[in-house]
Amino acid sequence: MIPLLLGPLADDFILFNLARYTTFRAGAACMTALFIALFFGKKVIAWLRTFQPGGQPIREDGPASHLLTKKGTPTMGGVLILLSLTLSVLLWADLRNGFVWAVLFVTLGYGCLGFVDDWLKVTKRNTKGVSGRQKLIAQAAIALGAAIWFSLMLPEPLSTTLAVPFLKDTLVPLGLAFPLVAVFVMMGASNAVNLTDGLDGLAIVPVMIASAVFALIAYLVGNRVFADYLQLHAVAGAGELAVFCSALIGASLGFLWFNAPPAAVFMGDTGSLALGGALGAVAVATKHEIVLAIVGGLFVVETLSVIIQVFWFKRTGRRVFLMAPLHHHFEKKGWAEPTIVIRFWIIAMVLALVGLSTLKIR
Repeated sequence: MIPLLLGPLADDFILFNLARYTTFRAGAACMTALFIALFFGKKVIAWLRTFQPGGQPIREDGPASHLLTKKGTPTMGGVLILLSLTLSVLLWADLRNGFVWAVLFVTLGYGCLGFVDDWLKVTKRNTKGVSGRQKLIAQAAIALGAAIWFSLMLPEPLSTTLAVPFLKDTLVPLGLAFPLVAVFVMMGASNAVNLTDGLDGLAIVPVMIASAVFALIAYLVGNRVFADYLQLHAVAGAGELAVFCSALIGASLGFLWFNAPPAAVFMGDTGSLALGGALGAVAVATKHEIVLAIVGGLFVVETLSVIIQVFWFKRTGRRVFLMAPLHHHFEKKGWAEPTIVIRFWIIAMVLALVGLSTLKIR
């Protein structure tokens, strides 16, 4: 919105001049989202408590410690993240940019789906919420709409191909199958973050790390000079997503203030589905879908642990892990929750560095 309000007198004002630069607006978006989250945090948590007297329903088959330490904590804290993120993006992003609206569409669409899921859980006092079938159909519909939108905005041949990291000139032609691959990326990222969100602060910090990486990627691919130098596929207009990713970092930081152990609020599906969907959408828009699997490798591993557990149990009746997702396995082995969380953060940072290494290979 700020870029739209500059007007002909913009050159006479330093702030307005600065607002022309993506880097300035990205930093401003991050700080704005952080301040909004910190300002409204207690108010949002108090509101959530009004209809969640018992807090988030805790799985009876989960770690026994959760029944004691997490009982009574409200969920749906993703509302705070989405509020901060959306207001900041609307204030600092160029609203004439289609990529911004497409990514917001996925983020808020998945956030609304998660909100309904959380609402059913807290009002019916069970851990089921929206059925898995209904959730997947809704996710697919939202992602397909966004995938077609991205295809129309991306330049040829990027609109129907898949870029391969490390192989700078390689584009895998997908044709009409590209929207389906894009749907898989967005749905996969959304559900992967959802599965990872099981301990205080566990999911939100890796989301911030991945957002920081993709803020850089968006800025680079959106700048023809940098893209050519780094042998990246340039995507005109994608640089504006650096503002979105920065706002996501600020909103996540503000949420972490209240989610730090012992958590005063959980993000719930409202936050986890939206955040994963946002990362997936940005990855599709910037043509770094495979890089997301590297940068978000922690989410991939958590998801694989569930798939392996279910597959092996159905075949043999035995479990590979003491409990899935993987973070619960380590809880069962006696690791303290902060130990698991911090070590997983370290893994997320290492994977982010590996992902960044794909940007410059000589």
